[in-house]
Amino acid sequence: MIASHPPLPLIDTESRSLILHLRCPECGTVYDASVLQTVCYHEGCTSSLYAEYDLSGGLSKDILTNRPANMWRYREVMPVMDIENIVSLGEGFTPILPLQNLKHLAGDIDVYWKDESGNPTGSFKARGISAAVSKAKELGIDTIVTPTAGNAGGALAAYAARAGIKAVVYMPKLTPKLFKDECRLYGAQLVEVDGSISDCGKMANADAIKNGWFQVSTLKEPYRLEGKKTMGYEIAEQFNWQLPDVIIYPTGGGTGLLGIWKAFNEMETLGWIGSHRPRMVAVQSDSCNGIVKAFHNDTHTSEFTDGGFTIANGLRVPKPYADKLILKVLRESHGHAISVSDAQMETALKEIARTEGMLIAPEGAALWYAFKKLKAQNWLHDGETVLLLNTGSGYKYLENIC
Repeated sequence: MIASHPPLPLIDTESRSLILHLRCPECGTVYDASVLQTVCYHEGCTSSLYAEYDLSGGLSKDILTNRPANMWRYREVMPVMDIENIVSLGEGFTPILPLQNLKHLAGDIDVYWKDESGNPTGSFKARGISAAVSKAKELGIDTIVTPTAGNAGGALAAYAARAGIKAVVYMPKLTPKLFKDECRLYGAQLVEVDGSISDCGKMANADAIKNGWFQVSTLKEPYRLEGKKTMGYEIAEQFNWQLPDVIIYPTGGGTGLLGIWKAFNEMETLGWIGSHRPRMVAVQSDSCNGIVKAFHNDTHTSEFTDGGFTIANGLRVPKPYADKLILKVLRESHGHAISVSDAQMETALKEIARTEGMLIAPEGAALWYAFKKLKAQNWLHDGETVLLLNTGSGYKYLENIC
């Protein structure tokens, strides 16, 4: 007979959110976080909004001791006020794994993977969607809509089901069938669109306005960013509060890159880390490399760039909504931007699978090829610590790569 034990809590019930308000990072306008908000609308500004917290009270990182190993361990710097509104499936605190059998290719550079594939629904999207759905529940939203390249749709469908909220998902027809089946199994209404995620976004926006639905499109609401930033908190904690020298990140919409950077700034204010920052590297697909072109052309916005299908569905974002913020982080960090072809991604994916035992997403595989390219260019240096973020499970992409 199996012994009966009280269930372990997913959330620390003693902590509380320190959220103060939302602020536009471009024009500085402040917005009330207790009511529904989307993006800045002050004098024509359309920037994403960032949540700000009261970090002046001497919050110690010792509070993390013995807390549950998920992203809500950082609840003080998360936006949900009432713990009863948190919608969690155990997301977060994913492992950091050292490069092992391919270490000879890294030379004297220490390379690590942060593997997000073990999150609920198989990707890092669980983090942002958990935060966004939790806040939507707190604000009384009954229907949520999003455009997606795949993983965000599955995550939204799952978390909306958990929350008892209706989900409507707009997905390109060329997305692998598994992603579509996933949404339907969780009970979401799936709309297939003949085009890219940008086309999905236009249709989702029109239908949301017509039907009064709330959109959680990438960086067009404030809280997916807050879920994604927990990767930054985890990176600091898992590296014993000493950040790596370089972080290489697959960049479609860019929420994770911006969130990680936001987390580092918050932790410095808290006194949890010092002023050292990693050089941030954005990796894109050759077919949608507007950020890469803008970075190297020294412009502050990117051009709409869509070369069509890529095996890395999450990288087919022709023009990220927060392109100005992404480029700002790359430059502030003295970082880089690089793009990779589908053939290079597939080669890297198979190399990682056969030698490291990790079946990673094509978006993650792109980072390994980018790493080797940056090393060959001497942009990376001996003695440095480099972290690669694998954002999802390769099992969900078998239709694209087999």
